[in-house]
Amino acid sequence: MKVMLVSRIDNPDAVKFSREIFQILTNDGMDVVLERDTASVLGLDGLNMSGSGADIAIVVGGDGTILRTIHQMRDPIPVLGINWGEVGFLADLEPEDAFAFIKTLSSGFPIEERMRITLIKDGVSCGDSLNEALIVTTRPAKMLRFSIIVDGMIAEQFRADGLLISTPTGSTAYAMSAGGPIVDPRLHAFLLVPLAPYLLSSRPHLISSNRELTIRLESDKPANLVIDGQQTIELGTTTSLEVRKSEKPALFVDIKRNFFEKVDKKLRKL
Repeated sequence: MKVMLVSRIDNPDAVKFSREIFQILTNDGMDVVLERDTASVLGLDGLNMSGSGADIAIVVGGDGTILRTIHQMRDPIPVLGINWGEVGFLADLEPEDAFAFIKTLSSGFPIEERMRITLIKDGVSCGDSLNEALIVTTRPAKMLRFSIIVDGMIAEQFRADGLLISTPTGSTAYAMSAGGPIVDPRLHAFLLVPLAPYLLSSRPHLISSNRELTIRLESDKPANLVIDGQQTIELGTTTSLEVRKSEKPALFVDIKRNFFEKVDKKLRKL
């Protein structure tokens, strides 16, 4: 089995921990390669995520590091996250539990799929999102106008500072902070959460991923589309975005930890 090791590089303790993992895996006879930025900090040679031929990616960092790693994959491979961030909803292991679990990887591991969403503009994909896509004004304190179209019919129209289009996985991220519900990640659905809507009647919507969903931006103020905090695309003032379930879900190593138990434990840290 070939392992790609990725570390957040802005934290010396995380880098030191990653070096220890590298040594343990190497001593156990694993084929270990390092992501380029991680390798540079460790003073070793590294590879790009895509084309590395790795069977699994071990990521030491917070949700941002994990999201960045997944965005660098051409074809998804299973990710095992070791939390070295603030809360780390995408990281299933804490550092004190990591070494014992890593030693079991050579005997195989189950995989959990997480739905991603694809945003399509003018027939061209803008990219895939594991947590959320954010439509937000480029001019602070200015509102945007949206129409939500489900199966060809207008379901709602509203003005707001922005709109979050979240996956169930992303429901514990920005969407939760914006007042959205916590959603079981086993569901396949789109969660829409308006940001500071003008009317209190504009509430979050949870829409089946089997439906045709279009977000229409109708504003005289320019907006950006931000995908997982990793990619920013200029939308202009008027455009339509098709929202679809991605053909390629993200893959995670399943450590058999109950989602709601994890949420309860993580939220106690906030």
